[in-house]
Amino acid sequence: NNYLDHKIIVTFYSPSGYEIRKNTALADYVFYLPYDTAQHARLFLDLINPSFAVFTKYEYWYYFFEGLHKRGIPLFLISAIFRPDQIFFQAYGTFFLKILSFVTYFFVQNEESVRLLKEYGIRNAGLAGDTRFDRVVDIPKNRKMISEISQFVGESPTLVAGSTWPEDEQALQELLQGYSDYKLILAPHEINESHLASIFNLWPKALRFSEMASYDAALVADSKVLVIDNIGMLSSLYGYGQLAYIGGGFGVGIHNTLEAATYGIPVLFGPNFKKFQEAKELVQNGSGFAIGSAKELKKVFAVLQDQAVRQEAGKLARAYVLQKAGATAIIMKYLKSNSVKI
Repeated sequence: NNYLDHKIIVTFYSPSGYEIRKNTALADYVFYLPYDTAQHARLFLDLINPSFAVFTKYEYWYYFFEGLHKRGIPLFLISAIFRPDQIFFQAYGTFFLKILSFVTYFFVQNEESVRLLKEYGIRNAGLAGDTRFDRVVDIPKNRKMISEISQFVGESPTLVAGSTWPEDEQALQELLQGYSDYKLILAPHEINESHLASIFNLWPKALRFSEMASYDAALVADSKVLVIDNIGMLSSLYGYGQLAYIGGGFGVGIHNTLEAATYGIPVLFGPNFKKFQEAKELVQNGSGFAIGSAKELKKVFAVLQDQAVRQEAGKLARAYVLQKAGATAIIMKYLKSNSVKI
């Protein structure tokens, strides 16, 4: 809105982001970032000739960063977060530490990141927070109502499980055997047919969202599990739940907890969450619950059946999102006050 006479290009490196945002009206062009080689970076920068570039969080591409630096094009890292165990700060990480020297300014999520960068001689960093909070804070107000989901949920208590993997699904299947009154909306991270087949092995009577139009109304009302076999609906789905489960915690790491927390509902996830600042803080404030096994999931879920406990945890989740919003305003203020011309 501040620079309507400029074109905005948004790039992605993986399909999970691109497929959701490829048709967004917020950018003039959306496409994949070319593979990070010296030739690709040179040709790409020749083609678009950006006024400045913004990369986010964990996106560090040596040749693109070096190319921007050599051309004198400002490069900003937003929502960045650093930990001592990252490769930049290891004895063998000299090459990767050099990548950071190409950045004009780091907008980081916490003071620990500012201090760590200073230890390595990097002083062009300031605390701004995570811009994802600004994106999710208004999701409940702007969410889409989906008639098929409303029909499925009815008046039943509902658990929404997002970005799940097989280990998550096994734990959820064991959990829900003891909660016949609950409905489950399951949005797996991968929607290929082999993964979907494994889900339907766990829940043979589960419905597929893509086939909702073909189901009898009575069948939909009586069914307990709905599998979301498309991409892009998840942020709206959490609004139908009393509880949310975020997948990935039994694998390489959990997925987005904030899209659930913003609805003011408790958020549950597996044990691999320590690299995610927001997940750690949700646990600390009492609105996030880490579980290490199906047995632990059952215990936590049982505690959250107390309406007062569940609602209090939900209030804390929403309050956390509201408290953390504002990074975008800090970044824009910096750009304007430092006369970054775009």
